[in-house]
Amino acid sequence: MARDPETAQRLVIPLRPQETLAFLGQADRNLKTLRRLFKEAFGDRLKLVARGEALELLGDKEAVEVAEKAVRDLLALLRQGAELDEPTLEQAVALALSGEGLYQATTPEVGLALPGKLRPKTPGQRRYVEAIAEHDITFGIGPAGTGKTYLAVAMAVSHLKARRVKRIVLTRPAVEAGEKLGFLPGDIQAKVDPYLRPLYDALFDMIDAERFEQYLQSGIIEVAPLAFMRGRTLNDAFIILDEAQNTTPEQMKMFLTRMGFSSKMVITGDITQIDLPKHQKSGLVEALKVLKGIEGIAFVYFKESDVVRHPLVARIIKAYESYQGEG
Repeated sequence: MARDPETAQRLVIPLRPQETLAFLGQADRNLKTLRRLFKEAFGDRLKLVARGEALELLGDKEAVEVAEKAVRDLLALLRQGAELDEPTLEQAVALALSGEGLYQATTPEVGLALPGKLRPKTPGQRRYVEAIAEHDITFGIGPAGTGKTYLAVAMAVSHLKARRVKRIVLTRPAVEAGEKLGFLPGDIQAKVDPYLRPLYDALFDMIDAERFEQYLQSGIIEVAPLAFMRGRTLNDAFIILDEAQNTTPEQMKMFLTRMGFSSKMVITGDITQIDLPKHQKSGLVEALKVLKGIEGIAFVYFKESDVVRHPLVARIIKAYESYQGEG
């Protein structure tokens, strides 16, 4: 690696003994990922070397400064109990390259703790969590894998544990691509369970099975199709409408007017994945226009850079957006 002696930099960042393995990863997996990411950004202008309980950064001034920002942010996250996975590493490097910091960009000020070690992993997720904390109604709009539903459920569980609400109500419209409930086997519960499964999965990650069953039996947690919301007023509740792009305008209005006193609502959806008949308007799309500017309602839009699933998911989303833009 050729370096200009006048601009060459060497920086050593010490690692605590108990965090060295967690930072570098099994078989140096995290270190290898960071090397790949920085090579894509700087070519041969930067070198990362693990020396015992320290990480050495070698390269020109700009590259070392960016790498230092990313590494220190990752260490801060690690020391807060977060786990370092590939999407987090990618996000840290991307934000450092843009002059931002991952730790500051993903540390929300919400006044209550999220379940377990859960924390936002992107600036978009931080804005979302803060919006939910500060507003009675929050819309989270964006592609799959951005954590819209998962973080909404996490905030609901946090509000329940902090006794800010007395129950959680989770709902979805029973509409999916190419499928109709009437053709599915079983009774009504068996028919709707597949549509509600992602909500159950998120809850299972945050509440142990025994307590979850108790909450279901006592009505503290309710998971039901959107049609079951009609005619109700929901007080002291944290209410989540998932897959809202598949509501009709009438269903969306019905849902929003179910809100009672001391309640919060979160509406999530992806307006690029509408499964309604082509002639049918999406209630989510209409609501974004009708409710714009109303005090007490927040709108958070996620981008492909907020995707925290497998790195390929973000690239697939970006490829589809580019393709649709060309069309």
